[in-house]
Amino acid sequence: MKERTRAVILIGGLAVLGLGIALGVARTGARATPDALLPADGTALPGGTAQPPGERPSRPSPADPGQRSAKPSKPREVFAELSWGSGPSQLGRERPQEGNPEAPMSLAMTPQGEAVVLDQINGRLVRLGPDGLVRGTTPLTQQTPQDVTVARDGTLLVLDRLKDQSVALIDPLTGELKGDLPVTGPGIPNPGGITGTFVDGDSVYVEREHGALIRIGDLSGKADPSHPEIPGRPTRDGRAYLLARIIDAPAGRLFVNAIDRESGQRRYTREYRLQFPLMAITLLDSDRAGVIYLGVAGQLPTGKASPATEPGVRLFCLDPLDGKVLGQADLPLNTLPEETFRDFTVLDEGGVLFQLRTETGVTFRRADCR
Repeated sequence: MKERTRAVILIGGLAVLGLGIALGVARTGARATPDALLPADGTALPGGTAQPPGERPSRPSPADPGQRSAKPSKPREVFAELSWGSGPSQLGRERPQEGNPEAPMSLAMTPQGEAVVLDQINGRLVRLGPDGLVRGTTPLTQQTPQDVTVARDGTLLVLDRLKDQSVALIDPLTGELKGDLPVTGPGIPNPGGITGTFVDGDSVYVEREHGALIRIGDLSGKADPSHPEIPGRPTRDGRAYLLARIIDAPAGRLFVNAIDRESGQRRYTREYRLQFPLMAITLLDSDRAGVIYLGVAGQLPTGKASPATEPGVRLFCLDPLDGKVLGQADLPLNTLPEETFRDFTVLDEGGVLFQLRTETGVTFRRADCR
């Protein structure tokens, strides 16, 4: 593939946890990191508003993480296993001598229960049926695709923020290009700062630096040059917008902010104090019922002789009304050097699907924290 400029995901991260935020990031100019690396950048509220003086996130309740021991993780169901390669049932991996190694960048779920994997090394989307078997592939035309999401009508949306600087709209039945929405314009000073693609109804959004979302057009392919903003990620029940930030990575402090969609008022801001240093926020999304899924990467306590830890992701299920913890589960963390954009996706019916990379291939697993 053509030479690219990218962020290096987690290289050297585990070795520097004691020094603060375990992030090794190579940049050309100002570049935001994807979901795999949500940085610890203070207590900003949606839309870039600073936290008002004297106003604090709600105190952790006894049900909050860090105030109790983690429950044993529920069994993680294997959804699919694909080896490395370029065959019909394989996924591409690239480890160049010069440049950053890459693996499948992103994944998403369709309303029909199929998983869509962005296999940018092989220039295609790979579709996995509900049984985990490969159902087919869709070729891509973009030069550096990095994120994929799926609209309610099945339209496939693929983001290239670096070279084509657009979101491609692909017909799910024919694989043909329905439209191409540019991501440059008002509110997006640097397309490299885009950290995700989102669909809300008929509207297509891109996320700026893990903060506000900017509407770039609709599913018909009509661009919106005015670029209106919303204050966070829309929940799938249509009731709120979400934002999360790490407050103090070494101390294990972060918060989640929820804005009521109808009134525009803050529903809650809840702080969570975990018992381990934080590396990154790996997931912030909701299912169709509105349950919030928050994934946090760090050196998790093993429960063995103190202070034994191991890299992992703690997945929390949060109440949509007040942010209280409904349940939690510990999941493995990808520690191989390949760059990716999104390793987790939330299922409409609840639970998550995530990809775990090994030297032999990719395993896709389901997990739940409810």
